[in-house]
Amino acid sequence: MTSSSPRPGPSEVARVTSEAAELLEVLWGRASTAPVSASQLRVLFILEHHEGINLRTLADALASTPPSTSRLCDRLQAVGYVERTASSISRRELRLHLSRRGRSFLAELRSRRESALESVLAQMPAAKRTALLQGLEAFCATAAAQIHEEDGTDARTA
Repeated sequence: MTSSSPRPGPSEVARVTSEAAELLEVLWGRASTAPVSASQLRVLFILEHHEGINLRTLADALASTPPSTSRLCDRLQAVGYVERTASSISRRELRLHLSRRGRSFLAELRSRRESALESVLAQMPAAKRTALLQGLEAFCATAAAQIHEEDGTDARTA
């Protein structure tokens, strides 16, 4: 997985980043005791950043249909992670909120994920950790800006 050139091109970095993402999924899977699917987890992340959105907006963010999104929310409501409230604008419209239990679940999940990552990062040389941090900060800023430009949404919802 080491770079073959001192100035790797975007395709080589993309390949290694993809491999790192796959390894992250494995590490995060080991750290997860999630009673929710990946799709349901994405709903929780979106609601965390877009408190009180309606079902249609959530469905659009998921690139899904309202009926499928409603079923996802039904299951999340059943485990106590999502709450539905009537809109103050229209009685026919429901607003979706992350419950206190849902927020606690996300905080605990992030803590477990970070612990799993820390065990790997602790084994890396300090200089490599610094380089990784700088690279990831630059990647996050660039990706967020590109996502924001492309669809006009808050890029931190993914």
